[in-house]
Amino acid sequence: MAQHNETGKKGEIAAQEMLLKKGYRIRHTNWIVGKLELDIVAEKDNTLVIVEVKTRDRLDYGNPWDAVSNAKIRKIVDATDHYIRIFDLNMEVRFDVVSVTKQGENYIPEHIEDAFYPPIW
Repeated sequence: MAQHNETGKKGEIAAQEMLLKKGYRIRHTNWIVGKLELDIVAEKDNTLVIVEVKTRDRLDYGNPWDAVSNAKIRKIVDATDHYIRIFDLNMEVRFDVVSVTKQGENYIPEHIEDAFYPPIW
């Protein structure tokens, strides 16, 4: 596995562990529909929480959450729409980001709730 893929996978695991400790129930990880993917689909307090995970081992190019572009947000919202329809859900939806930085051998997650709102096209 390429180093950046391994870093990303370990970051996702750190994000999942943190969410579980905070009382979230993880419904799916790396959920794919067509060419779209949701990193983590979780649930807490009757709210569907869509979590985008960004991991960096260096901050030379900015913080991990800076990589959540408007184009990425549109893809996440589109995938979420598919998810809600496929599973016939009727609940509030929130979009979070978990920004993970590698410090030595440790992966440190930072949870940003309500990181973005769905854009209006």
